Amino acid sequence: MRVQLLVTKTDFTVANIEREFRDLGIGYQVNYLEDHPELVSRHNLRHSPNILIDGELAFQHQPTETELKAYFQQLKQRH
Repeated sequence: MRVQLLVTKTDFTVANIEREFRDLGIGYQVNYLEDHPELVSRHNLRHSPNILIDGELAFQHQPTETELKAYFQQLKQRH
């Protein structure tokens, strides 16, 4: 599973989301929107933060740890 955190370089929520990923044991990659205009265009992104999971836009806001936990539990049940 590939988890990408798509954020702007000035997004102050990054540290919180990274902590939530670490608390849940989820590996992730940070991509800055300024460096990846193709992702902005492909996913029609207008805000930060965004989370892609396996290339699919899963969140267009800062999810709570509870939201993340529920999402990943649902993913595990499907696979």
